[in-house]
Amino acid sequence: MKVYHKPSCITCKNTIIEMERMKADIEKRDFFKEPFSESELRKIIKMTGKKHVELLRKRDKMYKHLELEKNKKTDEQIIKLMVKNPGLILRPIVIVNNKAFVGKIDLKKIKTN
Repeated sequence: MKVYHKPSCITCKNTIIEMERMKADIEKRDFFKEPFSESELRKIIKMTGKKHVELLRKRDKMYKHLELEKNKKTDEQIIKLMVKNPGLILRPIVIVNNKAFVGKIDLKKIKTN
């Protein structure tokens, strides 16, 4: 399993603790220190099966500052904003068997084999 996280994020911490409890083999990456490239983020979004806007973290200051609720952006613009401002990306992101799960995740429902 891969987990993309922010170390100070409580949801991320809880997810990692749960993964460790499950004795999962975890590869961790702080995507604030090692930001995503545009192509990498596109791939992850595709793996979620969700729309780009569904991965925007609405509680982030930048979301409010850019008034993203009112100012609709194209998928391409959203990707660029997320890469430039990683706080806009919903977290954590857990990758299992080429599927991506985002936000508060029920790890018991994820099949790892």
